[in-house]
Amino acid sequence: MSNATLYSATLGRTHHRFADLKDVLAKASPRKAGDELAGLAARSAEEREAARLCLSELPLTLFLEDLLIPYEDDEVTRLIVDSHDAAAFAPVAGLNVGQFRDWLLSEAATTQTLRALAPGLTPEMVAAVCKLMRNQDLVLVARKCEVITRFRNTLGRRGHFSTRLQPNHPTDDLRGILASTLDGLMFGAGDAVIGVNPALDNVDACVRLLTLLDDLRQGLGAPVQSCVLTHVTNTVQAIERGAPVDLVFQSVAGTQGANAGFGINLALLTEAHAAAQSLGRGSLFADGQGGMQRGQNVMYFETGQGSALSSGTHAGLDQQTAEARAYAVARAYSPLLVNTVVGFIGPEYLYDGKQIVRAGLEDHCCGKLLGLPMGCDICYTNHAEADSDDMDTLLTLLAAAGVTFIMGVPGADDIMLGYQSTSFHDAWYVRSVFGYPPAPEFAAWLDSAGITRAGQLQLPPIGSPLREQVRQLGAG
Repeated sequence: MSNATLYSATLGRTHHRFADLKDVLAKASPRKAGDELAGLAARSAEEREAARLCLSELPLTLFLEDLLIPYEDDEVTRLIVDSHDAAAFAPVAGLNVGQFRDWLLSEAATTQTLRALAPGLTPEMVAAVCKLMRNQDLVLVARKCEVITRFRNTLGRRGHFSTRLQPNHPTDDLRGILASTLDGLMFGAGDAVIGVNPALDNVDACVRLLTLLDDLRQGLGAPVQSCVLTHVTNTVQAIERGAPVDLVFQSVAGTQGANAGFGINLALLTEAHAAAQSLGRGSLFADGQGGMQRGQNVMYFETGQGSALSSGTHAGLDQQTAEARAYAVARAYSPLLVNTVVGFIGPEYLYDGKQIVRAGLEDHCCGKLLGLPMGCDICYTNHAEADSDDMDTLLTLLAAAGVTFIMGVPGADDIMLGYQSTSFHDAWYVRSVFGYPPAPEFAAWLDSAGITRAGQLQLPPIGSPLREQVRQLGAG
């Protein structure tokens, strides 16, 4: 079959032709400001539906043959192709994209089958099938996936819900960061990670913050991990200085060019991953076979739709497909956490609350299908056509979809990065509505520290380690 026939569809009396597979994927996407800005989007609702019809009839195997970016030009493409597990893919190899959607929504797609299938799926396959799904489909499919990771606690278990405690400060003031961290812990936040975005992105600042957070962790005996969200090269240098590094952070994207814009490549990530694993700082967990295994998920990645488009390195891909390819980079390093910062880039890429909600559900579903521990920074910038009600909608939908973690920002307003996210009490809304506790080891610590009783928040008793930390901070 020629490309002219393969990449075309007739809708009513109109025959629609698409230039190539990239064009079909872009025009089949739900409306996004970034795709329109890049000139990739469908020109009408009719053209969008024709592209979806065409996409639904394409065989999944086509995505292994018609590469969106040539193998020889892009190391992310090479990673996707070289790491593809043909045996895992075999159960769905005979399906087209529309049939794959129906199968994912059927009872045949169980947690166990989806876990086994994940290594056989490529980012392009999951991006394609998600373009055919309604929001409720994205929730239902993602909810079937369970991705468990471990460092000092166990994240991603079905029926659990975690938070990143984000105590940012505009001048990296250690007392300010400590105050926000203690505030978050008293709200039961921080089991995913206590993660600080440094205002000063250098090695000295990184080491100071890592030492502060690790001293606090050890003083409280809390089963948590910390991370300073600095460039990966700074973290490697901090490791070389003997700093207490738990997790290595890096923003990643779905093309070689976009990653080069972040100052990274796969070789650098591989070096950092090995360095962090060599520290052996994770806790010991039962391996299910009578032995013990150390938590070795040491990477924390952040992504977001529009990152490749904003730097002009998208290679003609629509923003959702480019985003899904970023998950191939993340998957190669078995991360503890992957976070789509869904509304952070701004309304040029996700214009309003509706587009932000859709993108958050897409990213979460794509990541989970690829076997990743997906979280979401449910957020927006102040010049976007969005508000806290839109974020409540996305928060509730993601909770129903089994999101691994969200952000816990003091007051939901990040005073350093200047955007709106979710707060400590937003996490308790989810816990109250859905009955989801935090990571089991962290939940036990909350009870032992007097922060919770039977899963309900209370004020820790006078003389407890956490209250003593608060007292010392006030006295200082």
